[in-house]
Parts: sequence; structure tokens; C-alpha cells
Amino acid sequence: MYFRNRKLKNKHIHTLQMLFLLFGIVLLLSACGQSQKPSSSEQNNNNAGTETNSNSNAGANDQDNEQDDQQNTVPPQEEKDPVEEQLDQLSLDEKIGQMILAGVQGTTLDAQAKQMITDQKVGGIIFYANNVSTVPGTAKFVQSIKDANRSNPVPIFMSVDQEGGKVSRMPETVESIPSNGKVGKTKDADLAQTMGKLLARQIQLVGFNVDFAPVLDVNSNPNNPVIGDRSFGSSASLVSQMGIAEMKGLRSEGIIPVVKHFPGHGDTSVDSHLDLPVVNKTEKQLAQLEWIPFEAAVKEHVEAVMVAHILFPKLDPDHPASFSDVIIGQHLRGKFKYDGVVITDDLSMGAIAKNYKLNDAAVATVQAGSDILLVAHSYESAKTIFDTLKSAVKSGKISESRINESVYRILALKQKYNLSDEEQPSGDLKQLNADIVDWRKQVDAR
Repeated sequence: MYFRNRKLKNKHIHTLQMLFLLFGIVLLLSACGQSQKPSSSEQNNNNAGTETNSNSNAGANDQDNEQDDQQNTVPPQEEKDPVEEQLDQLSLDEKIGQMILAGVQGTTLDAQAKQMITDQKVGGIIFYANNVSTVPGTAKFVQSIKDANRSNPVPIFMSVDQEGGKVSRMPETVESIPSNGKVGKTKDADLAQTMGKLLARQIQLVGFNVDFAPVLDVNSNPNNPVIGDRSFGSSASLVSQMGIAEMKGLRSEGIIPVVKHFPGHGDTSVDSHLDLPVVNKTEKQLAQLEWIPFEAAVKEHVEAVMVAHILFPKLDPDHPASFSDVIIGQHLRGKFKYDGVVITDDLSMGAIAKNYKLNDAAVATVQAGSDILLVAHSYESAKTIFDTLKSAVKSGKISESRINESVYRILALKQKYNLSDEEQPSGDLKQLNADIVDWRKQVDAR
């Protein structure tokens, strides 16, 4: 009995131990599960942190996108006009100097010419026959002028009248080119274009960059003492055809052509070098003959036009063409819509010197629309024009904006042709002479 009761007691104890063990295991498992599962507050905090980070990233992205949008919406900067930039850097003295194309004395650079380049800062020089010696000597003279101009901010025009025929400035060692009149008789525009190329190559031998050619005057008056065979002929259509071809030939070789003598010098009976010619033609008559070649040149975007010292009283009874607002402003600039460079004929010619004061003519021609005032044979005349124009601007007679218009055109032309005072004479004289001889044979054969 004792052993039976004891056995039951031990069995009961063992059962209780097993129950306690199971209960302990349940508690332990319950505790582990709670430690692995985050509390609701922790979960909320974590969610809040995630949302904050998400919002922060979204805000940063929005800000980046906004900056990108702002960058994309900034209007692109317009390219600066290189001519305007150059113009803005020039002083009034430098701008006025650009409007003067002056002559020099002798066959070497003298002290007065140096002073004129330094003080008046002239934008161009013209050579005449008395400035030309040999090919090497003339090239050296031209280069000395370019060298003297290097202290100025704009390269210099080096110009010459090289038309062919009786108006030729080249040394005798350079083969001659016949007159426009002779070439005009061939009625062959290809020969005229080749003529332009040969003229360009001639003057490049000594370093010029501007040729006062072609002549676009129609030779309508057989008694004309100054034009004659300098013209391609008596037909406006022929002069247009041949003159434009020559112009293109000059241009193709990198030489700036200047057509002349607007509004037409073909029907004069007085030489404007000596006195003032008068042509009593109406606008309608001029439009039917003299103006046709010049209108053709304007349509071909001619670089520069020289205006003659001729009085056309039925258009402007008070002013010769070279400083007539009616002829330059209303017709050439207005009706023809020409916006290139306008150059006066030489203001020291008898047509002006005998009838007008130089300072009055200088102001009048600028007011009329001229850009470059040509004055040869006198350093003092170049200084007079410089001082007169500067005084006119200071007094308000000519606005500086008017000066800027002209200088802009001049700078644009120089930039277009990439003029540089560093540019040296170029060409092969022997080859050029051979080409001229060959071309002359073609002209003679027609």
C-alpha cells in the first residue's frame, strides 16, 4: 500500500513537472515572437521616416526639375554682330578717319604721309601714276603704308585706278590690258570677266586691295572728253553685260571693285577734272540709259559705287551729284535700295575746287549719304576734311549716328574681304604676263 501510494505520488509529481516545462516553453516562444515583431509605435515611426525621406527626395527632384525647366526656358543669347563690336570700340577720331581716302606724294613714304596716317587715321590711300615706280619699288611703298597703319585698329584700303587702256597705273614690266572699248566690241562677257581677273592679278602684284573699276558709263556723247573708250560702248545693255562680268572677275580674285561714275558720266562735254559738267537730263531720260548699268550692279550687290561731280539741274539744281541728297539719298539709296559703300570722286578736282569750298562740300556729301570722301594730291586737304567733319559732329550739324552708319558699311566691307595690313603682295609676274598676252590674242581675234 505504502509503495502503491508512493508510486502514485511520484507519478503525479512527474506530471506536474511536465506541465511546468510545457508552460515555460510556451512563455519562451511567446517572448521571442514579441521581440521579432515591431511595436505599433515603432512601425509608425518607421513609416513616418520612410514617408519623410520619400517626400524629401520628391522635393529635391521637383527642385531639380524646376531648375532644369528654368535652364531650358532661358532664351539663347543672340550672336553679337562683329561689325557692331568693332564699331563700338572706335573713337570719334578713328571713325572719321575711316571716311577719308587720301592721296600721297612721291614713290616712298614721307613724314607727312606718316603723320596723316597717325593723326587723321585715314581709312584708305589711293595711288596715281606718279606714285608708281617698279614692281618691287611700288610693292615696298604699299607695304610701308600698311606697316605705318598698324598702330590704327582697322586695316587700310590700298586703292588704284586700274581700268586698262589709257587709265593704267602699273609699271612697264607688266603687260598692258586694252581699253574697255576694245573689249566691249567683242560682246563677250567671258572675255570681260577674264579681264577683271587679270586686272586684279596685276594690282595684287604690288599689294593693292581696291580697284576703281569697272567703268559703267554709257558712251552716249561722242564729244565726251573724259570717257570715250573707257566705256564698254554706247549701249546700256552692253555696258551692263560687260561691266558686271568685269566686276565679278575682280571680285573672284579677292579685289574690291568700285563701279563708276554714278549717275553717269557718258553724256558730258566738260572734263570734271577741270570744271563742273552740267547734264540737262530728266529722271526719266537717265532711267532709260545712264542708270541701267548701275541698277544692274546694285542687283548684283556691288561693293562700292563712286559718285561723279556732275550737276543735273533737272534733279537737283543746287548740288552736283557727289553731294546731292536727291541723287545719293533719294535715288541711289532710296529707289535703287543700295546700302553698300558710296565714295565721292576726288574732291580736289576742278569741278569742286572751282565752285565750292572743301569744308562745305565735305559736310554736304556726308549729309547726302556718302561714306568715303576721296581727296588726293594734298595732305592739307585730308586734314581739312578730318577737322571739318569732327567739328560738324561736335556742333550737331552731323550726328554721330550718321557717322556710324557710314563707318559700319566701311568696316563691313573690310571684314567681308578679310583685309589685313599683314597681307603681302602676291602673284607671278612672268605667268601673269603670259596669261595677259594669251587673253589679248583672244580679244584681237574677235
